[in-house]
Amino acid sequence: MAVYLITGIAGFIGSSLARELLQRGEQVRGVDNLATGKRENLSQILERIDFREADILDLDAMKSACTGVDYVLHQAAIPSVPKSVLDPIGSNRANVDGTVNVLVAARDAKVKRVIYAASSSAYGDTPALPKHERMTPDPISPYAVAKLASERYMISFYRCYGLETVALRYFNIFGRRQDPSSPYSGVLAKFITQMLAGQQPTIFGDGEQSRDFTYIDNAVEANLLACKAPAEVAGNVFNVATGRRVTLNETFKLLQKLTSYPGSPIYGAERGGDIKHSLADISAAEKNLGYKPKVHFEQGLQRTVDWYRSR
Repeated sequence: MAVYLITGIAGFIGSSLARELLQRGEQVRGVDNLATGKRENLSQILERIDFREADILDLDAMKSACTGVDYVLHQAAIPSVPKSVLDPIGSNRANVDGTVNVLVAARDAKVKRVIYAASSSAYGDTPALPKHERMTPDPISPYAVAKLASERYMISFYRCYGLETVALRYFNIFGRRQDPSSPYSGVLAKFITQMLAGQQPTIFGDGEQSRDFTYIDNAVEANLLACKAPAEVAGNVFNVATGRRVTLNETFKLLQKLTSYPGSPIYGAERGGDIKHSLADISAAEKNLGYKPKVHFEQGLQRTVDWYRSR
């Protein structure tokens, strides 16, 4: 039995990681300041984990949390492009300063490996598709810059201190327990809950922007594969996605069928910092991590709609 520390454990991805690790018989510790995470995401498993309400900006709390840990799954962040545009200082503090604290604490505790929730936003809006890890990053938003900076910190801690790190560039993760109530939450969580309630969703732009939407179970699997992959993966970055893209207009039509929503969307102005198209080359993750997406878009969409409907 290994000990895993999950930062941001009360969030959408963190709580999903915790459930899977418990199912596999592992020991789970988690930290979350509950700024964006929700305690209710942990309500069914709270008695089975070592949960600490703490901020990753508190270095002493992070050092305590990392003591005796084998693997750190660093998910904590303010995961929002629009919010970073409004508050670049706050975004940088949480997403960069917090990451450095996690790395220092992990280094001093001599953990085996840190897995970092990086972002496909690092690629920016370059027209070349699919996006592969050898491309020169070109981040647009303060959020994307902060996530890229943290990637580089991961690599530097491996090179300078020998702390094994792996950065996983997530492409539009969606699924159960994603918070639809925040103005900065994922588009699918918003669309689904609005359409189930008979409310008209808003598409920012013309709807022809495309995304490599990736169901949560695929992201969880990638994290756990990255923990146990050979030492050669340390200090590297890998895309986590499906290798397929769909437009928001296509997504809306699929959701119409799944939710029985009879209406049409509202089209609004494009949002600052958003990119037009996103599609991943996942061959490096397949080769080095043994990653293959097990749940494809339509299946994940059905599962997600079913979960929100049950709520």
